Amino acid sequence: MENRRLELLLDAVADYAIYMLDPEGFITTWNAGAERVKGYQAVEIIGQHFSRFFTPEDRASGLPEKILEQARTNGRHEAEGWRVRKDGSRFCANAICQPVRDDQGALVGFAKVTRDITERVQAQHAILESERRFRILVEGVIDYAIYMLDPSGMITNWNKGAERLKGYSAEEIIGQHFSKFYTKEDRNSGLPIDVLETAAREGRYEAEGWRVRKDGSRFWASVVVDAIRDDTGRIVGFAKVTRDITERRVALEALRESERQFRLLITGVTDYAIFMLDPNGNVASWNAGAQRIKGYTADEIIGLHFSRFYTEAERSAGAPARALYTASREGRFEAEGWRLRKDGSVFWANAVIDAIHDEAGELIGFAKITRDITERRNAQLELQEAQRQRAHAQRMDALGQLTGGVAHDFNNLLMVVSGHIRTLQKAVAHDTKLARAANAISYAAERGAALTRQLLTFSRRQTLNPKILQIAESVNACRTMLESSAGSAVRLNFAIAADLWPVNVDQSELELALVNVTLNARDAMPAGGALLIAADNVTLIGSETDARIAGEFVAVRLMDTGSGIAPDVLPKIFDPFFTTKEVGKGSGLGLSQVHGFAHQSGGTVHIESQVGRGTTVTIYLPRSDGMPHAVAHESQEESSAGGTVLVVEDNPEVLSVCISMLEQLGYETYAVSGAPAALEVLVQKDFDLVLSDIVMPGGMDGAALANAIRARKPGLPVLLVTGFSPSGSHSDFPILRKPFDLSELSRTVARLIAEARQPPGSNLVRLSEARRSPVRKPD
Repeated sequence: MENRRLELLLDAVADYAIYMLDPEGFITTWNAGAERVKGYQAVEIIGQHFSRFFTPEDRASGLPEKILEQARTNGRHEAEGWRVRKDGSRFCANAICQPVRDDQGALVGFAKVTRDITERVQAQHAILESERRFRILVEGVIDYAIYMLDPSGMITNWNKGAERLKGYSAEEIIGQHFSKFYTKEDRNSGLPIDVLETAAREGRYEAEGWRVRKDGSRFWASVVVDAIRDDTGRIVGFAKVTRDITERRVALEALRESERQFRLLITGVTDYAIFMLDPNGNVASWNAGAQRIKGYTADEIIGLHFSRFYTEAERSAGAPARALYTASREGRFEAEGWRLRKDGSVFWANAVIDAIHDEAGELIGFAKITRDITERRNAQLELQEAQRQRAHAQRMDALGQLTGGVAHDFNNLLMVVSGHIRTLQKAVAHDTKLARAANAISYAAERGAALTRQLLTFSRRQTLNPKILQIAESVNACRTMLESSAGSAVRLNFAIAADLWPVNVDQSELELALVNVTLNARDAMPAGGALLIAADNVTLIGSETDARIAGEFVAVRLMDTGSGIAPDVLPKIFDPFFTTKEVGKGSGLGLSQVHGFAHQSGGTVHIESQVGRGTTVTIYLPRSDGMPHAVAHESQEESSAGGTVLVVEDNPEVLSVCISMLEQLGYETYAVSGAPAALEVLVQKDFDLVLSDIVMPGGMDGAALANAIRARKPGLPVLLVTGFSPSGSHSDFPILRKPFDLSELSRTVARLIAEARQPPGSNLVRLSEARRSPVRKPD
């Protein structure tokens, strides 16, 4: 009766296969659980050897016999492994085998209990397999040092990579504080403690610095420390990754620790995507860093080919296959390039692939480490762009120095020509042929003066006469000239905003810039087209133009529908004498003048163009807070107030011309060749006006002379003349640009002398005083 109850009990246990074996391993009993788990009925299996439940591999290795032997010897055997059902399918089993003995201790058989744990084992196996692969991965990567610290910074494990990089064996370093790797200076400053506090507070610490090996030598290290927390959020330690970048070698340490430590360490590192590929390139493991960088969870990516991280172009070119081939042949592959995230966005990656071999040397997969270095690449590109802009600025400055010097000498020559041509024209007025020749010389001198003016504007050495203007009034004042420059085939349109800010610029240079751009637009539209001149207020933040200017500006845009400019030509368009026009069709100085004018006015010029779709030239002029002046044009009539003029000029030919022109106007002249001589003469003799060149040799130039005269004789007017001004502006004194004609000299000298002769009670405000007087704002 008791035996029957036991049989019923055993049959009722359906989740366990419970049966008996004889001493040789043949089945003698069989319960319902065994039938459910293994698929055999009792009549089919009793009398058969229990080895039929084992896989062919296990039978070939003699595992069934070993189990019986260990159970017989040790009194019990328990193990897990794959077993085979009647239908050939496999399941993972937990099996216990115990010997059964009679009252005299003789072996009568074995009790065998088997349970199907496939589902549990599969879940555990997924974790264990991931941990195993991570362990193989880390052990296979020898260029990174990866080890663990406890919460106080004591080293809890050590690996070959760390030993290779730092020189300590595991027995020497485990249990020591990681500050041992820092320099004496860093330890004194408390850096190791700061590292752990930062990692604990922010979750991560990253830096580069000097570290010390066992032998005392130093190396430059890239260090990442990640805080590791348990399920409750409590810090259980720190994962530390160190790379020797002294010679750009990457050190990945093979950690020697328990499976849980490997899992915590690898999943705790979030700045590196560390994962494993099988020999075919399919993803076999995945860490938290890989999920953060690439966007895939482990469930989404494991089993898929790693080529999905590459761009379509690289996949088509076979880049993934080449990377694996190189790694398998040479042991390692490293490259940088664009990679894809799950959401389709791209990032610039540094990727290292190491081939992993088993003990027999067989390739079992690849360890892959990827890092997002987009920010570093962007910084490098920004540095390269800054260096390019600096080189361009230096080249333009060198060209400016050259062209400025040429223009200076050329202006003196033109001053001689233009100064004497008036006399020559009067002398040959009766001879038609000679008069025509004299007029040609006069035209050539004017043309040369225009070219030197453009050269000086480009080099930012043109002496400007800035006034606070309204762009709308200035454009209207030169509208007829712009329409004439555009020609009949080009339709000229205007879109000037009504509320434009005032700007402080030289009106004549502004008009010349507009004309130069209009002429270029006309030449780009030989068959006709449209040119829109627009202006509006803009606020720049610094990234819109190559000049990186920021603030409030008035943007004057000239947009044509012409042929456009080729991309390879755009970087050269502001260079002086560079032109794509036919020989004789252009000087190559038009856009150079525009560039120089914009920059000398405190702004910049920006060009956008597409071949076949037109060009937009934008001139940015800084906003002025002053009150604008009305646009006016001076009279061209000659006049003379009479008086005595002291002429200071070091060039004999130019000096002769100035004296001749002043004497033609009825002035008495006295000439000296330098500033010291002028100051001596002023002590001995009275003059109505001093006319001085700005650029003169010696310790005192014309501007310094003017300031000295103002200090000694405040009422004596000084007129400065120049064809080249190193500082670009001397707004405290009136300036004549070389080469000037007789009428311009006459008007300026007469006005200055007349202002100086005004009685003290006159309500006339002198120009020189107005320039020096500060502008008072209303209360």
